[in-house]
Amino acid sequence: MNHQPNAILLLEDGTLFHGKAFGKIGTTTGEICFNTGMTGYQEVFTDPSYYGQIVIMNNVHVGNYGVNDNDIESSSVKICGLIGRNLEELYSRKQANGSLDNYLKSNGIVSIEDIDTRALVSHIRTKGAMNCIISSEITDEAELRQRLEATPHMGGLELASKVSTQETYEQGDPAAAIKIAVVDYGVKQNILTCMTSRGAHIKVFPSTATLSDMKEFNPSGYFISNGPGDPAAMGYAVDTLKEILNEDKPVFGICLGQQLLALANGIPTFKMQNGHRGLNHPVKNLLTGKCEITTQNHGFGVDPEAVRNNPNIEITHVNLNDDSIEGIRVKGTKAFSVQYHPESTPGPHDSRYLFDEFIGMMS
Repeated sequence: MNHQPNAILLLEDGTLFHGKAFGKIGTTTGEICFNTGMTGYQEVFTDPSYYGQIVIMNNVHVGNYGVNDNDIESSSVKICGLIGRNLEELYSRKQANGSLDNYLKSNGIVSIEDIDTRALVSHIRTKGAMNCIISSEITDEAELRQRLEATPHMGGLELASKVSTQETYEQGDPAAAIKIAVVDYGVKQNILTCMTSRGAHIKVFPSTATLSDMKEFNPSGYFISNGPGDPAAMGYAVDTLKEILNEDKPVFGICLGQQLLALANGIPTFKMQNGHRGLNHPVKNLLTGKCEITTQNHGFGVDPEAVRNNPNIEITHVNLNDDSIEGIRVKGTKAFSVQYHPESTPGPHDSRYLFDEFIGMMS
């Protein structure tokens, strides 16, 4: 791009980067994190689990295949800002209906490029997650530090209610024998598609819906969605899930859904140093002995020691990189969850069998 204004990226620990503005001209703050995927940037940007975060895309070129209305996971871009090495205005895909630059501008996303993302990610991997600020309008570092200091940290933030639907809605065949109540804490569209494509009729409920609200739908099972923020700040969701578990019907949780299932069984969650975000995380299914390559996006996890010491919980999946807990099920019930994203948009389809198992429980 020509005539790009200068932009500044300032990290909470004082680390400073200079780059070029991209997208909206302005200022934004949030928790910095990185995604290692080489494709699927539009799906990442529209994933509600990224709400409150500024994302580094590790791939050197982002935007080179443009944007398309079919590549979205929610109604709008959910990231707070974007950091890249080369954010591309020009694109080559014939199916694209616009450039990344215009897409970010229309969604009001402040971004910065011409950043040494390898050095930045290396720094974050060592120092851990922290807040940052991007500005293409403020050059005074003291003012940037002041704004950054006023930015709340992710730990303790309840954000699911900010991305959840406010009204119920339905998808799939109303005459289907299987009916699933989806609790929306930031659900991705392709998760819903993975259920409706298997013949289910789903009704999506707001994050604050009560069990009595959902029981009116007479569901065959319950789905607990992914979403942003600190699960430990979602006492209302944990209470609702405890009531759902007493229904003795199939329950499936993904990502935040796993963390809430753990909390509902007395297992604490914790803030990870960096989290897992990308398309190539190896996970072992302990029930089958098979490995799968997974899509992940989470900054919190369930306490591994507490899981292993809980007699009511069985560990079903573990991460082969760091042995973190990637899947659990509640013994004596039909409730199970995974920490990763089996709908995998973007990413490999190794884990979509989990939707088949969930449907099978309700058939």
